Amino acid sequence: MCFEYCVYFLFYTVVSQASNYEKITLQNTPEENLRDDLRYYFMSPCEKYRARRHIPWKMGVQILKIIMVTTQLVLFGLNNQLVVSYKEENTMALKHLFLKGYSGVDEDDYSVAVYTKHDVYESLFYVMDQYSQLGQLSVGPISYAEDENGKLLPLTICKEYYRRGSVEPSDEIYDIDAQLETGERENLHVSLLSVLLKFPLWGINLQTVRSRELPDCYSFFVTITFDNQCHSGKVKLFLDIDAESSACRDWKISGTAQKNTHYLLVFDAFVILMCLTSAVLCTRSIILAVRLLQRFSRFFHENFNRKVCEDDQREFLNGWYLLVIVSDLFAIIGSILKMEIQAKNLTNYDVCSIFLGTSTLLVWVGVIRYLGYFQKYNVLILTMKAAFPKVLRFCCCAGMIYLGYTFCGWIVLGPYHEKFEGLSLVAECLFSLLNGDDMFTTFAQLKDKNTLVWLFSRAYLYSFISLFIYMVLSLFIALITDAYETIKSYQKNGFPQTDLQKFLHEPTELPNIEESDQTDVSVRHSVLCYCQWYDCSQQCCLFNI
Repeated sequence: MCFEYCVYFLFYTVVSQASNYEKITLQNTPEENLRDDLRYYFMSPCEKYRARRHIPWKMGVQILKIIMVTTQLVLFGLNNQLVVSYKEENTMALKHLFLKGYSGVDEDDYSVAVYTKHDVYESLFYVMDQYSQLGQLSVGPISYAEDENGKLLPLTICKEYYRRGSVEPSDEIYDIDAQLETGERENLHVSLLSVLLKFPLWGINLQTVRSRELPDCYSFFVTITFDNQCHSGKVKLFLDIDAESSACRDWKISGTAQKNTHYLLVFDAFVILMCLTSAVLCTRSIILAVRLLQRFSRFFHENFNRKVCEDDQREFLNGWYLLVIVSDLFAIIGSILKMEIQAKNLTNYDVCSIFLGTSTLLVWVGVIRYLGYFQKYNVLILTMKAAFPKVLRFCCCAGMIYLGYTFCGWIVLGPYHEKFEGLSLVAECLFSLLNGDDMFTTFAQLKDKNTLVWLFSRAYLYSFISLFIYMVLSLFIALITDAYETIKSYQKNGFPQTDLQKFLHEPTELPNIEESDQTDVSVRHSVLCYCQWYDCSQQCCLFNI
């Protein structure tokens, strides 16, 4: 009798506890589910794996993408270097072939200068004579260009001059009609502005065979300019080349070049597939974040009757995902351009280089996201994030002063110093001075023919160096240092918690159940019931252990 009573009592107790626990679970399910989903969303890949055995596919895709994109960039860079070196060396070879007296080093922005009419005529005749003997003189695979009918394309000469020009320096008289015309004039008249010699050439870049790729055929459009626009008695000679590459019409090559091209195309296709996968996964994460933000906002509005603060909203908008998506788009576009270049359908290496280089830069910057899961590495990211708004405002203020010095240096020192001849040159020179580079050369190269300008230059340079190095740069460093000290203090004493962080850090313990009768017990403790036998008249005793 006593044993039956004890079993019945135990059964009743367990059932009552289970029913009460189920009621509490059902009552707290929305809040607990939201908290669990938020915690899971903000976990690191390793924590997600330990929590739910969820394989970090996204991190694996990013690591594999970094390896593939970097490999693709290196392969394209090596090929691009061959193309650039081929163009530069051809330009140098053509300058030696067609410019009389070329020393191998350009003078400022021009190659050669002549000062007499005899030298101008000699240089013109020299170009035409060298052009007629190109096949015998050139040691490279270069030849005359032909049209569709197999006829040689000619060399053309174009003269540009004023419609009317009469100058008498001795009498200080001139008569100029500024309307420009092109045509033929027998003599070098004072109204002559320039002479342009244009001719096309063909060449083949054979050095790509060493990298097991098919050689490209090039069309060189050569322009030789005799520049007399200054009318200073100095005629400058320029040689410019526009190169276009294309697939050769008829070719035959033995070895693995063609097979290697096919392998590269397949590899580029895998890179595009990997970037698409990465972009889809990051887009999915952004959509999940937006949905979580909506659930969290709705929960706060229903339970606390207020909106989620902007800081908490920004926690859901992960900028790293946007960075990865942009890098994926750049990588996809660059890979498509690279495949078109390898298939000889495109020739613009520069655009492809920009897309591939930018995508690789963003991919490696994205690695910082995973380093941020470690506390020691996270200091750098938090410091940059905390200091960025202050640094941006400070740079805007300092930039106004910098622009003022730039315009002032250009207008005053431009005619007397080669580093101040253009606005871009002035900005670059001042930036070098700001970093303590090339100071003595900048001071020494200023021409001291004008005493007033020389004195102004000293005051200008000394004030700029003192202001930006001792004050602006020091304040810039102080802002970053202050942000770093703040982050270190937060790591030691704790970060200020927002509503989202408080919600995530709340304990998940279930509330107590009020006792309804003598058989109810608390669900926060484990219950172990056992019986001790005395006399049959005695009751069974329960103990919570």
